Amino acid sequence: MMVARDRDEQGRPRQARPRDELGRPLPYDATGVEPVSEDPLPPLETVRFALELLDRGRPFSAHEVFEARWKNAPAVEHDLWQGLAQLCVGLTHALRGNTTGARRLLERGNGRLERYAAAGGPTYGLDLAQFRSRIHREAGAD
Repeated sequence: MMVARDRDEQGRPRQARPRDELGRPLPYDATGVEPVSEDPLPPLETVRFALELLDRGRPFSAHEVFEARWKNAPAVEHDLWQGLAQLCVGLTHALRGNTTGARRLLERGNGRLERYAAAGGPTYGLDLAQFRSRIHREAGAD
């Protein structure tokens, strides 16, 4: 049996169903949170917007913002953006009740940020230690 998938104008798969603040799909006729763009933002704007989303209780959306930046960042910054995205999705898993998935993603994100911090790359005004503490606290993993 073939399942129909939502697609954009270019034929790429897209999720047209609305989502809740933790990224869970809702029925098509439900009202969800405003989706974030898949287009990457400049680094400083990425940090600002992702923090705003976290403040609004939307860690999954913050993860998507960091992920878009990671996929378009210079290779030397991949650990920064991917680590931040992993911490946000780890928090998402924790808030969804998936403690095993949360723990694994928090560990991966921490490892990436530790490697990045050791290399001394730019953090675009983000205090990585403070950010990690916040995510772990909100995930109940401190």
